[in-house]
Amino acid sequence: MTELHDLDAHDLAATIAGGEVSCVEVTHHFLDRVAADELGAFVTVTPERALARAAALDAMTDRPAFAGVPTAFKDLTPTEGVPTSMGSRLMAGTVPDHNAHLVDLVEDAGFVSLGKTNTPEFGLSSYTDNDVVGPARCPADPDRNAGGSSGGAAAAVGAHLLPWAPGSDGGGSIRIPASCCGVIGFKPSRGRIGAGPDSPTWNGLATDGVLARSVRDVAAVLDLLARPVPGSSRVWPAPATPFAESVRREPGRLRIASWTDPYLDFAGASPGSVAAVAAAREALSAQGHEIVEIADPWPAELEPQFNVVWSAGMASVPLPAGAVDVLRPTTRYWYERGGRATAPELAAAMTFLELTTGAVNASLASFDLFLTPTLALPPQPHAWFTESGDPAEDHRRELLFTPYTALMNMSGQPAVSVPGHVHQGLPVGVMLAGHVGADALVLQVAEQLVSRGRS
Repeated sequence: MTELHDLDAHDLAATIAGGEVSCVEVTHHFLDRVAADELGAFVTVTPERALARAAALDAMTDRPAFAGVPTAFKDLTPTEGVPTSMGSRLMAGTVPDHNAHLVDLVEDAGFVSLGKTNTPEFGLSSYTDNDVVGPARCPADPDRNAGGSSGGAAAAVGAHLLPWAPGSDGGGSIRIPASCCGVIGFKPSRGRIGAGPDSPTWNGLATDGVLARSVRDVAAVLDLLARPVPGSSRVWPAPATPFAESVRREPGRLRIASWTDPYLDFAGASPGSVAAVAAAREALSAQGHEIVEIADPWPAELEPQFNVVWSAGMASVPLPAGAVDVLRPTTRYWYERGGRATAPELAAAMTFLELTTGAVNASLASFDLFLTPTLALPPQPHAWFTESGDPAEDHRRELLFTPYTALMNMSGQPAVSVPGHVHQGLPVGVMLAGHVGADALVLQVAEQLVSRGRS
């Protein structure tokens, strides 16, 4: 008999709806697993709240589609009545008085939140560690980091503490930990999921997204979340075909560009990353797609301009007097760096990102999708990122680790990390990206890759 925690959200919802198990029983089962967690996946666990919610769902005669299926929100996401630390000692004990838009949508679908998942301070790094609860660990090797910034969510899904979890992604923060933890991580097109009034979108880099173990779960949750937010300046119309239906369809023969060399000349893809892409190319060729190996089309000049925008976002956070000294060194590095940027420099950087990524994508118009490694390196030991004691060196190491993902945030393209390979016992993901708006196509081909892995 398949254990409850091995089911995806669809099968777990069907098991509950069929009366084989109650919402309360499912919640107890997953809470027991979370209580035994040694991966640092959670910052806060809310058992009483979760059980009360499950009991209320059990009492309903007309229950939502995913009634009783557990999840948890990233600790950057405001959740009414639940401590939300944002991975920072500055915010420890902060309890929001309202929900983020995403929280309401998830709860309307019947999901039961078990608490808040781990994240680095203000979600700024590609690894998950903080001064609140410490690091999130890779399920395959707890001595290695789960990646960031949605590292707790990815670890929870990878360790079967949750069937799926929401994450957020401003430079790879869903796809990076998905690769480290052997799960699927999807970042939608810019504006596909409305940010809501709590999340300014002035730089266009960040979006909410989904971590899961099945593509059909990703697609179903995307249908739930991809709804216009009143007042939003970036709105996609509802797709003619729901994403959950699209992923069941064959995409037809596609032309897919692929490369493994990073756009930064000081970074290089590891043997495991190269092997994962090679395996994905072979699998997609077997599906009838044309795979064309090309040189990395992105100019290295994007990276310093991205840093101007990224650091300015941190510097814009209104911190109380004396708070800077409480920040972790890497956070302080970005805060102080952003404070040195002038308004013309920020405007020039944003303009450069928009014009350059637009030109690159125009030059790639003859291709339907793009296949690369998700990460250049495998999951790294926790201390590797910060052992130098120099935040500038920390940043350089993050670029060595993840020189692919942030490009899709600069351009606004949809992208997914798919578990593609296991190298020396560690999971290695591959990244599929599409042109802006091609979210369904990206998920269709992701399903082909995942199905390959199941066969």
